[in-house]
Amino acid sequence: MFKKNIVLLIGLYLFVTAITAQNDTVRYDVVLSGLAAKGDYAPFWMHNRQYAKVSASPQSVGLQLGAFKAFNHQNKWFDYSFGVSGLVRNNGDSTDLYFHEIYAQARVLIFDAIIGSKEEQTGVEDATLSSGGFLFSRNARPLPRVTVGMLNYQPIPFTKGYAEIRGALSQGWFRDDMEIADVLLHHKYAYFRFGGKLPVHLQYGFEHVAQWGGESQNAQIGNQPTGIKNFIDIFLGRSGGSDATLSDQINTLGNHIIGQSLRLDVQLSDYEWGMYWQIINEEPPIRKIGDTMNTPDGLWGVSLRNKNFPFVKGILYEYMNSTDQSGPFHDRDGIVYGGNDSYFLGQYPAGWSYYSRTIGTPLITSPLYNKDGKIYTTNNRVQAHHFGIEGDVYGFNYRMLATFSKNYGNTSVYLSESLLKRNTSLMFEMNKRVERLWNAELGCTLGMDKGDLFGNNYGVQLSVRKVGDLFHW
Repeated sequence: MFKKNIVLLIGLYLFVTAITAQNDTVRYDVVLSGLAAKGDYAPFWMHNRQYAKVSASPQSVGLQLGAFKAFNHQNKWFDYSFGVSGLVRNNGDSTDLYFHEIYAQARVLIFDAIIGSKEEQTGVEDATLSSGGFLFSRNARPLPRVTVGMLNYQPIPFTKGYAEIRGALSQGWFRDDMEIADVLLHHKYAYFRFGGKLPVHLQYGFEHVAQWGGESQNAQIGNQPTGIKNFIDIFLGRSGGSDATLSDQINTLGNHIIGQSLRLDVQLSDYEWGMYWQIINEEPPIRKIGDTMNTPDGLWGVSLRNKNFPFVKGILYEYMNSTDQSGPFHDRDGIVYGGNDSYFLGQYPAGWSYYSRTIGTPLITSPLYNKDGKIYTTNNRVQAHHFGIEGDVYGFNYRMLATFSKNYGNTSVYLSESLLKRNTSLMFEMNKRVERLWNAELGCTLGMDKGDLFGNNYGVQLSVRKVGDLFHW
């Protein structure tokens, strides 16, 4: 994989060399940070939902170096962008060194193609204050992928712009090799937006992901089927053939998750209200949002943003529940109920995680917290209240997050009070751009965890960030 990244990096270097003649802008981004905490881990919101760029270790120092070219010619039929960033991080006992992002992207008319690892967000949740989308939350590092589709909303013909659509198809590769090597990712999505020039907009999104393929030394799993025929079965959510495991022959080939989202935005003068709802399903049949077996589960959010009062630019409240899971029983006395969904777990040992971090909501605890070496989540029955606020006070940008959760593990003992672990996680972040310091941005983050889930952790992180034009210092 490292050799493949080197080849792509050389290609990006040639791109950089070529665009100097086009007077395009390549932006550099350098971040130096240090974190110190008291406790077993860095406080929850100091390292979660940051694409795994910050270590969970209570002491770490990191350096991120990146160069990026954005789209520059929005009105032309062709444009391209690319990015590469490397991360070196010392966690006290070990040092990590890897390419965090390395990608090339092209746009032809309304269609995009991306190859490589790139930070992306597809959901309808709030970008900066949310606890994270249910299916994708920006919690794990980006997977290498090939993606094609319409990444931005485009008007549907004959609707005069009042109906729009975006969507894409993606093939990815899990490179962490957690007991099963070379696992594949299938991801497709379609989002619709209605409203056009009206002050009210409604969005609906449907996403389908599946983990499939891979090679295991475990004889009971072995080499999972791949190829065009099996890709079609994955795409359509069909059962596997004779070369699949017995479970995949009875159910569906691979580990599938369906996500659905609704969002309503209302613009009132200088204020914008946003309300959204997300659910996931891990068991067929797939039903429309609001009519599923696990209706009590989901992520509900409401936010308020304004344009003319910078002291408080946005506030948010979210409620997240994952305790129902379509009931406590998958089957009983020979009758299949389809319950006990056990979110983010399946025949793939690491479940819906990447490099020990949950890909979906981080409130479903990442495997990195397991002290017994287990590589799957041991806490996926969660109820949480989450709050966020951000603003600008005389050039000091701040953000505050607060989450209060009840955690019941993932045992089949249904919501036993003996399993309950309460947790409170708080974070306060402030950044300030200092012109006299080469226009660098200084940052300070304070965080705290208190409760039975992660223990009591207290920490501080300091950072310096410098962004600019790579060819014009």
